[in-house]
Amino acid sequence: MAEDWCGWCGERREETEFGLRVWSGRVSDTYFARQAYVRGHAVVVWRGRHVAEPIDLSPVESDLYHREVLTVARTIRDCFRPATLNYLTLGRPGEHLHTHVIARYPDDAGADGPLPVSPPPLLDTSHWRADAAALKALLN
Repeated sequence: MAEDWCGWCGERREETEFGLRVWSGRVSDTYFARQAYVRGHAVVVWRGRHVAEPIDLSPVESDLYHREVLTVARTIRDCFRPATLNYLTLGRPGEHLHTHVIARYPDDAGADGPLPVSPPPLLDTSHWRADAAALKALLN
Protein backbone atom coordinates (compact mmCIF):
# COMPACT_ATOMS: atom_id res chain seq x y z
CA MET A 1 0.00 0.00 0.00
CA ALA A 2 1.39 3.39 -0.93
CA GLU A 3 1.84 5.90 1.88
CA ASP A 4 -0.58 8.36 0.30
CA TRP A 5 -3.34 5.85 -0.49
CA CYS A 6 -6.54 5.96 1.50
CA GLY A 7 -9.61 3.85 0.88
CA TRP A 8 -11.86 6.39 2.62
CA CYS A 9 -10.67 9.51 0.79
CA GLY A 10 -12.07 10.73 -2.46
CA GLU A 11 -15.63 10.67 -3.68
CA ARG A 12 -18.29 10.40 -0.98
CA ARG A 13 -20.61 7.81 -2.46
CA GLU A 14 -23.85 6.59 -0.96
CA GLU A 15 -22.82 2.98 -1.49
CA THR A 16 -19.30 1.57 -1.57
CA GLU A 17 -17.89 -1.93 -1.65
CA PHE A 18 -17.68 -1.61 2.15
CA GLY A 19 -21.26 -0.56 2.78
CA LEU A 20 -24.08 1.97 2.65
CA ARG A 21 -23.73 5.50 3.93
CA VAL A 22 -26.41 5.86 6.59
CA TRP A 23 -25.46 9.23 8.05
CA SER A 24 -23.38 12.33 7.43
CA GLY A 25 -22.59 14.30 10.54
CA ARG A 26 -20.71 17.59 10.73
CA VAL A 27 -17.27 15.94 10.54
CA SER A 28 -17.85 12.31 9.63
CA ASP A 29 -19.70 9.87 7.41
CA THR A 30 -21.10 6.60 8.73
CA TYR A 31 -21.26 3.44 6.64
CA PHE A 32 -23.24 0.33 7.54
CA ALA A 33 -21.02 -2.69 6.95
CA ARG A 34 -21.86 -5.07 4.08
CA GLN A 35 -19.74 -7.83 5.60
CA ALA A 36 -20.10 -8.44 9.32
CA TYR A 37 -20.23 -11.13 11.98
CA VAL A 38 -23.12 -9.38 13.74
CA ARG A 39 -26.13 -7.20 13.03
CA GLY A 40 -25.18 -3.63 13.81
CA HIS A 41 -21.66 -2.97 12.55
CA ALA A 42 -20.98 0.55 11.29
CA VAL A 43 -17.86 2.55 10.54
CA VAL A 44 -17.61 6.25 11.36
CA VAL A 45 -15.10 7.92 9.02
CA TRP A 46 -13.47 11.26 9.76
CA ARG A 47 -14.24 13.53 6.82
CA GLY A 48 -11.90 16.44 7.54
CA ARG A 49 -8.29 16.88 6.60
CA HIS A 50 -6.37 13.66 6.19
CA VAL A 51 -5.28 12.28 9.56
CA ALA A 52 -4.42 8.73 10.49
CA GLU A 53 -4.49 9.03 14.28
CA PRO A 54 -7.05 10.57 16.65
CA ILE A 55 -4.18 12.36 18.43
CA ASP A 56 -3.65 14.35 15.22
CA LEU A 57 -7.05 16.01 15.64
CA SER A 58 -7.32 19.37 17.32
CA PRO A 59 -9.28 19.38 20.59
CA VAL A 60 -12.33 20.80 18.79
CA GLU A 61 -12.06 18.26 15.95
CA SER A 62 -11.64 15.44 18.45
CA ASP A 63 -14.68 16.53 20.41
CA LEU A 64 -16.84 16.73 17.29
CA TYR A 65 -15.61 13.39 15.92
CA HIS A 66 -16.06 11.49 19.17
CA ARG A 67 -19.52 12.99 19.74
CA GLU A 68 -20.51 11.65 16.32
CA VAL A 69 -19.05 8.21 17.12
CA LEU A 70 -21.18 8.18 20.28
CA THR A 71 -24.27 9.30 18.36
CA VAL A 72 -23.84 6.34 16.03
CA ALA A 73 -23.21 4.01 18.98
CA ARG A 74 -26.38 5.11 20.78
CA THR A 75 -28.38 4.63 17.62
CA ILE A 76 -26.98 1.14 17.02
CA ARG A 77 -27.86 0.30 20.63
CA ASP A 78 -31.40 1.63 20.20
CA CYS A 79 -31.90 -0.05 16.84
CA PHE A 80 -30.38 -3.50 17.44
CA ARG A 81 -30.50 -3.88 21.24
CA PRO A 82 -27.11 -5.60 21.63
CA ALA A 83 -25.72 -6.69 25.00
CA THR A 84 -22.83 -4.25 24.56
CA LEU A 85 -20.86 -2.35 21.93
CA ASN A 86 -17.22 -2.58 20.88
CA TYR A 87 -15.25 0.33 19.46
CA LEU A 88 -12.20 -0.07 17.26
CA THR A 89 -10.51 3.15 16.20
CA LEU A 90 -8.00 2.64 13.43
CA GLY A 91 -5.49 4.87 11.81
CA ARG A 92 -2.47 3.38 10.15
CA PRO A 93 0.04 5.17 7.94
CA GLY A 94 -1.59 5.84 4.62
CA GLU A 95 -5.11 5.25 5.95
CA HIS A 96 -7.80 7.57 7.16
CA LEU A 97 -9.02 7.84 10.74
CA HIS A 98 -12.13 5.74 11.28
CA THR A 99 -13.92 3.98 14.12
CA HIS A 100 -15.77 0.68 13.89
CA VAL A 101 -18.82 0.57 16.18
CA ILE A 102 -19.82 -3.06 16.55
CA ALA A 103 -22.86 -4.49 18.32
CA ARG A 104 -22.05 -7.52 20.46
CA TYR A 105 -24.47 -10.24 21.52
CA PRO A 106 -24.10 -13.08 24.06
CA ASP A 107 -24.28 -15.68 21.29
CA ASP A 108 -22.26 -13.95 18.55
CA ALA A 109 -19.24 -15.43 16.74
CA GLY A 110 -16.84 -14.14 19.39
CA ALA A 111 -18.75 -15.50 22.38
CA ASP A 112 -17.06 -13.86 25.37
CA GLY A 113 -13.98 -12.69 23.46
CA PRO A 114 -13.13 -10.70 20.36
CA LEU A 115 -14.76 -11.38 17.02
CA PRO A 116 -12.78 -13.59 14.64
CA VAL A 117 -10.00 -11.94 12.65
CA SER A 118 -10.89 -13.75 9.42
CA PRO A 119 -12.91 -11.80 6.84
CA PRO A 120 -16.55 -11.63 7.95
CA PRO A 121 -19.32 -13.11 5.82
CA LEU A 122 -21.28 -11.14 3.25
CA LEU A 123 -24.69 -10.39 4.75
CA ASP A 124 -27.98 -11.31 3.11
CA THR A 125 -28.73 -8.31 0.88
CA SER A 126 -32.39 -7.87 1.81
CA HIS A 127 -31.75 -8.07 5.58
CA TRP A 128 -28.66 -5.85 5.30
CA ARG A 129 -30.54 -3.17 3.36
CA ALA A 130 -33.48 -3.32 5.79
CA ASP A 131 -31.13 -2.95 8.78
CA ALA A 132 -29.29 -0.07 7.07
CA ALA A 133 -32.60 1.67 6.37
CA ALA A 134 -33.72 1.27 9.98
CA LEU A 135 -30.44 2.68 11.29
CA LYS A 136 -30.51 5.52 8.77
CA ALA A 137 -34.06 6.47 9.77
CA LEU A 138 -33.05 6.72 13.43
CA LEU A 139 -29.89 8.71 12.67
CA ASN A 140 -31.67 11.17 10.41
